[in-house]
Amino acid sequence: MRLDTLIQEKSVIVVCGAGGVGKTTASSAMGLAAARMGRRALVLTIDPARRLAQALGIPPTGKEPVQITSELLASAGVTLAPGGELSAWMLDPRVVLESVVDRFAPSPEDAMRIRSTRLYQALGEVVSGLQEYTAAEALFEFYQMGKYELLILDTPPSRNALDFLDAPRRLARFLDERTIAILTPRAAGRSNPVVRAAAKVVRTALSRAFGESFADELEVFLGAFSKLFSRMRDHATGVRELLTSSEASFVVVTSPDEAALSEALYFRDRIGQLGLVSDGFVLNRSYASNQAICRPSEVECSAAPQLAAALRTLSPLAEVESTRLLKDRQLLAQLIQKSVDVGGQGALALPFLDEAVEDLAALKLLSAHMMPIVT
Repeated sequence: MRLDTLIQEKSVIVVCGAGGVGKTTASSAMGLAAARMGRRALVLTIDPARRLAQALGIPPTGKEPVQITSELLASAGVTLAPGGELSAWMLDPRVVLESVVDRFAPSPEDAMRIRSTRLYQALGEVVSGLQEYTAAEALFEFYQMGKYELLILDTPPSRNALDFLDAPRRLARFLDERTIAILTPRAAGRSNPVVRAAAKVVRTALSRAFGESFADELEVFLGAFSKLFSRMRDHATGVRELLTSSEASFVVVTSPDEAALSEALYFRDRIGQLGLVSDGFVLNRSYASNQAICRPSEVECSAAPQLAAALRTLSPLAEVESTRLLKDRQLLAQLIQKSVDVGGQGALALPFLDEAVEDLAALKLLSAHMMPIVT
């Protein structure tokens, strides 16, 4: 897979994969590669490793992206091409939701009315339930701003992570006037008799189950929120159009671990079920990109007998490394074929580094494997 082509040409790259495969690392390395190519890149991540976040200067909370400083990049020996920038933001669903309310509410009073209800406060606490929608919303908002040339979304390490791809369509179905009319009897009063009857049944059930005050507050909340729905529905449609356009790309990150490979195939198939195309796989922590190993037995040694004996002692370790290299190369070939089978572009191997990728210097090494080869 020519990952460098995707990084150079796409506006959006969505990175999927199981937890523990280095998905956030790969996403950050893509962003760094883009910046080194001269593009303005933003990496949106859900929950980066603490030390990696510190290395990038990403605060645990923040209302806007943070640009990685030139001083920090220089300290790791990273040079960006003219115009290149790397920014990152740890997605906070509550911050994104507040932004949605403020931007879409007809007036500051309506926004305040929505945020003052207990239902909104409860909604803001259910972070996992908001991740799918807010990820799509943040992605689309930054795309519309046009400040960044490449947006890289690091999805949550969960099988439900791809729900955000379908969130716009599910949101559009929910934000239907008939649905709101059933939940808000005052609005239902202007609807047909069937809707009014359904609204009465729902109101009675809610009152009995949760109390009259909850039913009243739900009606106030939805009544105020309904003013946002038409614009939110338009946004949901825009997200879907963006994700299905030629500007967006989907990449699945995996490792040689069997469980991770199984999850990678699940993500590839899930992307296809959503009517999208997975452009390929990134095989992380792999020996497939390494050069061939020279076995100790193949080394001509005319030195002291002790050195020859030491080389023979290393032979079992060399055989293990050689077997691992061959296995990873075979795996890479399989991933390439599995990608091509569904219309993708193949697979790319990233090397196994001796140390955990927790700083810019390590990201620099990985990003080099994502950039065009200069001959």
